[in-house]
Amino acid sequence: MPARIIDGRSVAQRIQSEIKSAARDFTAQAGAAPGLGVVLVGDDPASAMYVRMKRRACERAGLRSEARILPAASSQAEVECAVRGFNADANIHGILVQLPLPDHIDEEAALNEISLPKDVDGIHPLNIGRLGMRGREPTFTPATPTGVMLLIEETGETIEGKRAVVIGRSNIVGLPVALMLANANATVTICHSRTRDLPGAVKGADIVVAAVGRAEYVKGDWLKAGAIVIDVGSNSLPDPDSEKGYRYVGDIEFESARAVAGYITKVPGGVGPMTITMLLSNTLKAARRSLNE
Repeated sequence: MPARIIDGRSVAQRIQSEIKSAARDFTAQAGAAPGLGVVLVGDDPASAMYVRMKRRACERAGLRSEARILPAASSQAEVECAVRGFNADANIHGILVQLPLPDHIDEEAALNEISLPKDVDGIHPLNIGRLGMRGREPTFTPATPTGVMLLIEETGETIEGKRAVVIGRSNIVGLPVALMLANANATVTICHSRTRDLPGAVKGADIVVAAVGRAEYVKGDWLKAGAIVIDVGSNSLPDPDSEKGYRYVGDIEFESARAVAGYITKVPGGVGPMTITMLLSNTLKAARRSLNE
């Protein structure tokens, strides 16, 4: 029987509806909506698109967003100044620095400038460090990995005791989601380009998270029957039948994987909507904390 589709759009819509109601209550109490500040450096089309999507999602959910858009040639000091400006703004409760930054910008130094109570993307080095330490709690967990975990939970299957394979070890997705799976008591293997016999490593996994950035890289015959398969990839392929001339696919070959897996996400419509939703959720949490303080 084909795998059940984990519908990220449906889950995201449900959570965003809850966020909208809670944001309305917060605004009535605080006199201003929860605020998200976004720093975008350069003119990368994908980054600009992601920022527009996040700002539109804020508007739909009753949150306020403000963007500082800097030229690609901006200095380290200018980028850090933009972050500090949002730190000092009491009406901005969450800060997002859109990655990647231009090569001449020290990413870690820029992220270090984010005030921990406003790190709603969960990628401040201290938050990632806390995520990796037993007995420590990060202020926020990263948006995409948090969305991945919620989609796994949506299956109703337990994570504890499962064998999980994460393909990819980026700071944004691969490493944090591996840590979150380990914290949920899965036995986790991180795979990457140097992994020997990658198909063999994947074959033993009850949970597979693919975040490698290679179109349709993981094949169905790599998978264990009944596995939970989460596809974080978003890759464009030429498609003359599409109006745009291309289509988006994930890191997993969907049709062959669906024939084997127990649960699977689609691209688009899987993890993507959850990333923005978790960013909204974290911004609302930050706003509530600021009000209590």
